[in-house]
Amino acid sequence: MDVFKKVPVREQDAQERATNFAEVCLGYNLEEAMAEASRCINCKNAQCVQGCPVSINIPGFIAQVKEGKIEEAYQTISESSALPAVCGRVCPQESQCEGKCIRGIRGDAISIGKLERFVADYARENGIKPEGAKEKNGKKVAVIGSGPSGLTCAGDLAKMGYDVTIFEALHEAGGVLVYGIPEFRLPKEAVVKKEIENVKSLGVKIETNVVVGKSVTIDELLTEEGFEAVFIGSGAGLPKFMGIPGENANGVFSANEYLTRSNLMKAFDENSTTPIMRGQKVAVVGGGNVAMDAARTALRLGAEVHIVYRRSEEELPARVEEVHHAKEEGIIFDLLTNPVEILKDEKGWVTGMKCVKMMLGEPDESGRRRPVVQPDSEFTMELDTVIMSLGTSPNPLISSTTEGLEVNKWKCIVADENGLTSKEGVYAGGDAVTGAATVILAMGAGKAAAKGIDEYLSNK
Repeated sequence: MDVFKKVPVREQDAQERATNFAEVCLGYNLEEAMAEASRCINCKNAQCVQGCPVSINIPGFIAQVKEGKIEEAYQTISESSALPAVCGRVCPQESQCEGKCIRGIRGDAISIGKLERFVADYARENGIKPEGAKEKNGKKVAVIGSGPSGLTCAGDLAKMGYDVTIFEALHEAGGVLVYGIPEFRLPKEAVVKKEIENVKSLGVKIETNVVVGKSVTIDELLTEEGFEAVFIGSGAGLPKFMGIPGENANGVFSANEYLTRSNLMKAFDENSTTPIMRGQKVAVVGGGNVAMDAARTALRLGAEVHIVYRRSEEELPARVEEVHHAKEEGIIFDLLTNPVEILKDEKGWVTGMKCVKMMLGEPDESGRRRPVVQPDSEFTMELDTVIMSLGTSPNPLISSTTEGLEVNKWKCIVADENGLTSKEGVYAGGDAVTGAATVILAMGAGKAAAKGIDEYLSNK
């Protein structure tokens, strides 16, 4: 075995998977996982842990995998992470734990994410659950939102002995894990629901169809419902648009709507009660992970799909793995291209999109080179569907119905590094605070807030 090369991961064939919603990556088996774990040199000053937003004891669990002690490895991971099967699939490990791996200086970094996924899947298949609190402390905490930050905060608080109730606006728990990430990247029944059941096994209660700000307010939770603290992990589900002519045409979707209809409501199923329009030629505007998810979903629904992005491939914000999978499946990348108008017929349906070609100029405040329009470069793409994937912002419902809760100009809740907001007893984290970001960063914020809430209530 070449210790400088990672053990390859089995995947569905690109042509085959482009026609189905089954999971693309098939993961390691026990033999492969133990072989990959044996490549780890178990650094004394493990940089990988510093690269993990929830500080998993990575060398510890990998050493246990190496010895075939998978149940012990699962408990090691569960001390820090409430959602290991999710993180093993969707975390940007290449820029976090694996990006810091010493083994990666000469050769391939250890496949930390794939090992985490293997351990979590093994635990699920063998009925192994995370260990909960020995006794309860009698204090009630409310968590708003059952996405990654809410589930993490709730799980950590439950392990500390708190009585935790999650309030979820939708009819199904999971937040972005169920409505935003497609089945082929993150299976709902086999993975997400099982992870949520693990959180519930710690004693966490989940109430769905509760829209905080409408059904009940945060002030009512604190003054009338007996909760001593509240964590807001309501995410960022309000889509952004370009503001160009024709954006109101029939056949223009936000990526959020498109993915929610497909993922949560199973609109890709021909027998679905909420079918989705199956475009023949689709453009997805944007270059992030959500854009890749929307594009790969449209492809599986039978369309020719174009990613339209105003910068070059080097600036694509999506994970390298997601771009690679999209290309393998046949998605066309129209880079250095920017829409200026969506064209429609007399009945209001999309017929095409006027675009201009771009070139990269001087760097902007983010350090990326600013795209500028190439003169006389306008052209028209013939289309019947446009999906806008330009990011999201928090829904202002909660902040507008909570007295004394400070927000910034982007309607994000203002909170410190421990999640504390301007309102006593109210904490917040994840996309509701930062705007749209990654699952693992939301989890890190939920973890920090759980610690902050514990310190607040212990000293109260």
